[in-house]
Amino acid sequence: MKKKVKVRYNKPMAEQNYRVFFDEAMNQIHTEYKAEGKENEFILWFKVSYVEDTISEITVSVASEFMRQQMDIRGITSKIEKKIQELTGQSIKLTYIIKNETVKTPTPAATTSSYTEPKQTANDEKTSNSSPVAKKHPQLREDYSFSNFVPGENSIYAYNASLAAAKNPGKAYNPILIYGGVGLGKTHLMQAIGNYIYAEKGDKCKICYISAETFTNEFITAVRTQTTEKFKNKYRKLDVLLLDDIHFLKDKDSTQEELFYTFNALYDRNCQMVFTCDRPINELKFIEERLRTRFSRGLNIDLQPPNYETRRAILEKKKELLLETNQFPASTINRISADVIDYIAKNVQTNVRDLEGCLTKMIGYAELVGKTVTIEIAQQQLRDIFSSPLSGTITVENIQKVVANHYNISMADIKSNKRSTKFVIPRQIAIYISRNLTEYSYPELGTEFGGRDHSTMMHSYEKIADAIKTDSSLDTTIQQLMREIKDYKK
Repeated sequence: MKKKVKVRYNKPMAEQNYRVFFDEAMNQIHTEYKAEGKENEFILWFKVSYVEDTISEITVSVASEFMRQQMDIRGITSKIEKKIQELTGQSIKLTYIIKNETVKTPTPAATTSSYTEPKQTANDEKTSNSSPVAKKHPQLREDYSFSNFVPGENSIYAYNASLAAAKNPGKAYNPILIYGGVGLGKTHLMQAIGNYIYAEKGDKCKICYISAETFTNEFITAVRTQTTEKFKNKYRKLDVLLLDDIHFLKDKDSTQEELFYTFNALYDRNCQMVFTCDRPINELKFIEERLRTRFSRGLNIDLQPPNYETRRAILEKKKELLLETNQFPASTINRISADVIDYIAKNVQTNVRDLEGCLTKMIGYAELVGKTVTIEIAQQQLRDIFSSPLSGTITVENIQKVVANHYNISMADIKSNKRSTKFVIPRQIAIYISRNLTEYSYPELGTEFGGRDHSTMMHSYEKIADAIKTDSSLDTTIQQLMREIKDYKK
């Protein structure tokens, strides 16, 4: 039987009685994340520093209000509290302060710690803080940085891969193709890679960000003016090529050929290449096979629309950035209540661009009218946006229709108790997609699928989630169905 550790409390604050338990909790969580291959996620979201404690609370500091909110939203707070309770046998509450606030200094005797946060490199520091790089790259937006990108379940893979490529260009992942719908963050991540590398290497690194349309127009001009050698020298001697929207290359055979040779020249020199597209590479039927093969050589990453928690975090981050850049007075931005943020996050399920557009509209209203924006005002001002096709409300019924049509079965079959593989697999796929594209809980989905219980719905979801890890063709089918569902017109 384990001997209980007695803790003696002498002072109400500035003590470090739980410090050893906190350090051990963080070490254990770090080890768990590392074992699961999620160390980057730990480094990103567990940035807390121990300050002091009382009998029932541990106070830690974080870099910003945004980070504090994220720790609650992502369950990090409860994860740390649970681990500390396992170690102490007591329920200890975690409270936060922001680093730029005044905090009491711990007593010298209590400053020794066995836990240290995973160290950042000089590169991380240049891109993780909110200050812009010393010199702006002429083709890149300063606000398109990793620190301004809010990764969620839909984008954490793309975020981590992009960051890894930026830290080790041409070697970690090369090339990278990021694909997905409009406004999901493809260009943001692409330019974040460029900004990161430029912050480290400066002008000695030749970085070019260009859209496929502009690349095509430049090539046409070079052919017309007989300056193709100049064109080749410009692009084949780059260190980093960031080419946006390659789906624009449809039916442009000569440009595709030139890009093929440019790709080979850069790849042979270990130069980093990043491409974006609105669909996966296997659906680019208009791209020459040899070029499509080159795009497939590296890492292909899908960006899906963010879930509710991520949408909420994106809006909070946008408010924070607007305050930092003084685009609007703080008094105006603070007129947007948490309820309005929540209302927008729940109703805009399409993309980041639409989310930010709704928030900007509400801030503009608050500035011009000088009133606090209430739910009623938001409902009135955003009614046209929410009722338009842009809002793209996805229903379980539409998901069932698209999946049933794809597998040549009926809606009744999707909801039935038929146990043949012909019906079970489409039903499980429809449940999996519904769980990912709607805010329905398992019990609510059970009602939509013929009155099934919570455990059955969860089993169906997990069955498909496990299957796509090893079956790339199934994953491709599901991604195709999701795109059809988003474009579905009732």
